[in-house]
This record gives sequence, structure tokens and C-alpha cells, in this order.
Amino acid sequence: MEPDLVTDKRLQGVLDELVRREPLFHRPEFGTTRADFEAMTAPDFWETGASGRRYSRAHVLEVFEERYKKPPVEDWETSDFHCPELAADLYLLTYILVLDGRRTRRATIWQRASDGWKILYHQGTVVQEAEE
Repeated sequence: MEPDLVTDKRLQGVLDELVRREPLFHRPEFGTTRADFEAMTAPDFWETGASGRRYSRAHVLEVFEERYKKPPVEDWETSDFHCPELAADLYLLTYILVLDGRRTRRATIWQRASDGWKILYHQGTVVQEAEE
């Protein structure tokens, strides 16, 4: 029933670069300020959260700007990365994220631009809620 998700060998370098950037906005080495988050997102970026709600770029930027005023201590791990090319310089990265005990499937559409990687869209889908 599960798809056979194997990244094409020619995309291994892209996969390696994008794995280092996920989970989104949880990698302080790529920045923790609003300007950093603006630089990594396309102007029309939006996201569908694990709740199913849609969030604008402005909302996401506000949330993470506020969060990094006092950086949280998070317990997370990622696995099962897969990266097909959708079009020239456009990639879909999927993976599993376990964050504070909650397991979600993640999907991010990335674009390689002249000024670096840009996030066009992101979605999280809950697979297993954290145990209380």
C-alpha cells in the first residue's frame, strides 16, 4: 500500500542540501530573525499546519519572530526523506518529523533561486499525537 519513495541518485546533492534545512524554522544556523525567515520564504509562501488550518507568510513570520525572542528547547528528530524534482529548480521534500512526541508527515516545496533556497509551500499532517 505504501509508495516506494526513493530519491533519484542524480538528486542526492539537492536532497542533502534540503535535509540540512528541515524542519523549517527550527534550524538556528539558517537564522532566527524575521529578516532571516523572509529571506528563506518566497513572497507568496503559505502553509497548511498539522491542524489543517492555512497560514499566510505574514502570520508564520510573526509566530517564529516571537518564538525566537526566547528560543524554545525542542526535542525533535527527522527521518524518511524523499525528494523528487517537480520542474527545473523546483523540488518536493517529504519526511517524517517527531517533535515533542508528536509524529507528522511533512512536505515542503523548495525552489533553488539565484540568491539561495526559497520555500514556496509547507504542510504538516499529524500521524500520531503526542502521549500525555
